[in-house]
Amino acid sequence: MTSTIEEASSETGLARIAQSLARWTEKWFPDAYVFALAGVFIVALAAFANGSSPKTVATAFGDGFWDLTAFTLQMTMVVLTGYVVATSPPVARLIDRLAVMPQSAAGAVSFVALLSMSISFLNWGLSLVFGGLLCRAIARRTDLRVDYRALGAAAFMGLGGVWALGLSSSAAQLQATAGSLPPALLKITGVLDFGRTIFTWQSLLMCVILMALTAVIAHLSAPKGEAIKTAEILEVDLDDQPEEVTPRSRPGEWLEYSHILPILAGLLTLAWLIFQLLDKPVLTVVSSLNNYLLVFLILGLVLQGTPRKFLQAVTLAVPATAGILVQFPLYAAMAAVLTKAKGRGGFTVSHHLAEFFTSIGGGGSFAIVIAIYTVVLGIFVPSGGGKWLVEAPYVMQSANDVHMNLGWTVQIYNVAEALPTLINPFFMLPLLAVLKLRARDLVGFTFLQFIFHLPVILLLVWLLGLTFDYVPPIMPAAP
Repeated sequence: MTSTIEEASSETGLARIAQSLARWTEKWFPDAYVFALAGVFIVALAAFANGSSPKTVATAFGDGFWDLTAFTLQMTMVVLTGYVVATSPPVARLIDRLAVMPQSAAGAVSFVALLSMSISFLNWGLSLVFGGLLCRAIARRTDLRVDYRALGAAAFMGLGGVWALGLSSSAAQLQATAGSLPPALLKITGVLDFGRTIFTWQSLLMCVILMALTAVIAHLSAPKGEAIKTAEILEVDLDDQPEEVTPRSRPGEWLEYSHILPILAGLLTLAWLIFQLLDKPVLTVVSSLNNYLLVFLILGLVLQGTPRKFLQAVTLAVPATAGILVQFPLYAAMAAVLTKAKGRGGFTVSHHLAEFFTSIGGGGSFAIVIAIYTVVLGIFVPSGGGKWLVEAPYVMQSANDVHMNLGWTVQIYNVAEALPTLINPFFMLPLLAVLKLRARDLVGFTFLQFIFHLPVILLLVWLLGLTFDYVPPIMPAAP
């Protein structure tokens, strides 16, 4: 008992702040869908204030409801493929090995944060599920008493910290693929390959700084002593034993239990990828979200081993995609109201925003204001690539007008886009399904990260932006 009291009294100020935020969010934080519904009405009120009629707003809402259908499917597949890969037997064995490495509770929290951020640089969906399963594996240890909420929040930092600075950045991928860009936006921005966005030394440096900052905060804010809430205290079932595969009952099922078809599909995909890399620039190949989804889907099939196990994993992954399926249409509708509901003088809310950004001028002030605007809008429209298609026409036009580097403008958006996920629980949904927790269990810890990340990011986008020169839009070569 004495050692427990000493541990509790030795908690850092950050740990106490995180606990206070956790208690507040547990009491007051609503579910993610409530955020989406509230966002619809806030955007509608902004349109009314701009002089739009009820008919105009309602029409924009209904007509734009399904505008992000293709992107919704892509984001659903990111989660599904990440889940299938992360739950495969080889990855499960890797997770079990990693789970025994941390030697302290605080070390376990920062360890999970670093791993989740590293993986999210490759694929944010994989990061969420891998991080969640790693949390569960660590929580099952009998020799280490660690706060399950802090672990879960650390697993989310791959998405809340650096995901949009990595290869699965929707905005960077859209800008790198001429065929994915609306013609009007293509005229404004041209094509921006990864060499002008995520692979610039400025972006990579910013990513490293944020990873280090996040890990330190996660370590210092991990609860100690009596403040710890383990998975057992939270009544979370940690049994991750895979379901038994039903034995074959008829000869026609033998291919369902065979490794032949997954191996053939894997070889075919590997051959396709090799030819893609031989025929096209590497940055073009890795910039395509559809290419990512194809590779990760077939990788999941190969790692699961048989079609039957693969389909079982897909079935388990589907519930984690439910939030995306029901909430993305609301975000699409919000985007439509912002860009299509004309008010006084025939102008939309988005038009006035473009004029505002252009009036700011160039330099650090433009970068800082764009970042702040992206954070505020992202709280209500947390839809990385989809929201970029809404913001980009006026943000990138303003960047051209004030001669701000277009590639860095994309990265300003990307690094700021991750910040709202620390407050708005929408993108927590797949992770919460794995952890079997509620958003309010994690947001106290992620909110603390937001408090530290915001000023650091504003400083970085300003200072690093000064190192760029303006490059006019580069149009794709004619076919």
